Amino acid sequence: MKLLAFAGSSSSTSINKKLATYAASLFVNAEVEVIDLNDYELPLFSVVKEKLIGQPPAAKAFYEKIEQADMLVLSVAEHNAGLTAAFKNIYDWASRQKKLVFDNKPMLLMSTSPGKMGGKNALEAAQISLKWYGGNIKATFSLPSFNENFDTQAGKISNIEHDIALKDIINHFNYE
Repeated sequence: MKLLAFAGSSSSTSINKKLATYAASLFVNAEVEVIDLNDYELPLFSVVKEKLIGQPPAAKAFYEKIEQADMLVLSVAEHNAGLTAAFKNIYDWASRQKKLVFDNKPMLLMSTSPGKMGGKNALEAAQISLKWYGGNIKATFSLPSFNENFDTQAGKISNIEHDIALKDIINHFNYE
């Protein structure tokens, strides 16, 4: 099984990328690829811009990564109670290749933040938006207070209760 993991963030120190990487490592018998949105920088999407420049190669490359995967692990970052502009922009461009950009691949959708809400607003926004673009969300997970509950040196959740909760989700993940 090919598993594609990424964060809906362009931060070079993304805590959501750390969470997505950890979660992806927990899937048994998975060939994991972790990508970084910074490798797919694009101009802000608009229909006018698309008419001027066509489909940028980075948008096509991002969509091809999704197309080649059997499953997705996505951890969305929260900016001002919503999805980040970087994430929304990449999937706007990619959806012009194919409306159902997430191709109905089984998806573990997550979020985290330094605060106690764990990025829940972005998680909810993603659940609403992604379903219209082929997001086959099988499970969700939110990690609150990232700095207190994640060991960045070890690259894993340090809070036992949250770690057990994520592992339980992954152990019972529905791949269909």
